[in-house]
Amino acid sequence: FLFHMFFLVRYCRLLEEGSFRGRTADFVAMLLFGGALLCACSPFTDVPPFLGSALAFMMVYVWGRRNEHVRMSFLGLFQFRAPYLPWVLLGFSVMLGNSPSVDLMGIGVGHIYFFLEDVFPHTPAGRGRRVLQTPQALHALLRLVSSQDTDRFGGVGERLEIEPLEERR
Repeated sequence: FLFHMFFLVRYCRLLEEGSFRGRTADFVAMLLFGGALLCACSPFTDVPPFLGSALAFMMVYVWGRRNEHVRMSFLGLFQFRAPYLPWVLLGFSVMLGNSPSVDLMGIGVGHIYFFLEDVFPHTPAGRGRRVLQTPQALHALLRLVSSQDTDRFGGVGERLEIEPLEERR
C-alpha cells in the first residue's frame, strides 16, 4: 500500500510540474477520467474497491510515456528508460506476491489516456482534434476556487507574515 502511494504522490507531482504546468484543469480532468474509467472497469475484475494502486500505475504509465528518454535505475541493479518503469514495477509487485490485475488495469487506463491525448490527435484519423477536451465548467470552477483562495489568504508574504530581508536588520 505505502509502495503504491509513494509512486502516486511522486508521479502526480512530476506530471503536475512537468507536462501539466499551468494546466491545472487538464490535470484534474485526467484524474477524473482515470478514476471514472477505473471505477467502470472494477466490477468486471477481481480487484478490491480501493483503486489507489491502479491510479498510481496510471500516473506512472503516463509520466513514463511522456518522458521516454529519461534513464532510470531499479534498486541499482539495472538501468532502463522511463516507458518501461510501469512494467518493472509490475514485475517487482508480482515478485512480492501481489496480484497483477490491479496494476494491469492502471497500466491499461494510462495507455487509453495517453493514446487519446498524445497519439490519436497526431494520426490521420485524428486530424489534430483532441478527444479528451477539458470542460469549460471545470476551468471556471478552478479559476473561482483559485481566486477565492487568493482573496481569502492574500499573497504568500501576507499569509506567512514574512517581512522583506532589508527590514529584518
